[in-house]
Amino acid sequence: MRKSHPVRRAVLATAATVSGIVLLLSLKPASDPGAAEAAGGAAPPAAAQSPQGGSQPIGDGTVTGDASSTEYGAVQVRLTVSGGKITKAEAVQAPKGGQSDQITSNSVPKLNQAAVAAQGAEIDAVSGATYTSAGYKQSLQSALDKARAAAGPSDSSSGADGEGGGDSGEAQAQTVTGDPAQTQYGPVQVRITVSGGKITKAEAVQAPKGGQSDQVTSSSVPKLNQAAVAAGSAEIDAVSGATYTSAGYKQSLQSALDKAGG
Repeated sequence: MRKSHPVRRAVLATAATVSGIVLLLSLKPASDPGAAEAAGGAAPPAAAQSPQGGSQPIGDGTVTGDASSTEYGAVQVRLTVSGGKITKAEAVQAPKGGQSDQITSNSVPKLNQAAVAAQGAEIDAVSGATYTSAGYKQSLQSALDKARAAAGPSDSSSGADGEGGGDSGEAQAQTVTGDPAQTQYGPVQVRITVSGGKITKAEAVQAPKGGQSDQVTSSSVPKLNQAAVAAGSAEIDAVSGATYTSAGYKQSLQSALDKAGG
């Protein structure tokens, strides 16, 4: 019996040592910050830092949305943007005639104010002017889309470093819409794109239509657009057979140039 005591003690000592080592090994990973990080501890911060698609900036200048047709007439919105913010909103077209006059005069000022306040097309409809409100929001969204397209990627990178000035000329391109010019056959309204002090694009957003006016407009307006770009001013010749349309075009073109500062 006495001979077995030293063996028993050795076995017990060895067992205790092994147990202690196992215990230490099992505790170490939980207390090691490096192991916790490798196990995924850093994953939540990385996910939180993933960029979210924020709203694209809008370019400065005056931009007119596409006309939106409603049951009671077209609605078309023009925005003035300064410093990347909407500073003015106005309806260059709205339903008119009969009861529409009262509805337009009541709803449009409220919609204009709402657009500036919201800085976007997420605005509430005006009570009693459902169709006008819907058309306004649609044209407003169109104007915003055009303003964002005009801003392009150059706006977001222009301040990235001191050598970004090479794109400044493109960033200054602006789209301006002249006031509608009333003619005997309907209004004419011209929109121009100006870059580097030159007209790079001209288009009629309104022109006489219906009956023979359709043919006159389709024939004359492309020629007037080309003439405006070529001349770089409102000093363009009237198109033969389209005297009234030409006169209205030149008047609205001059209005757009005045707004553009040219």
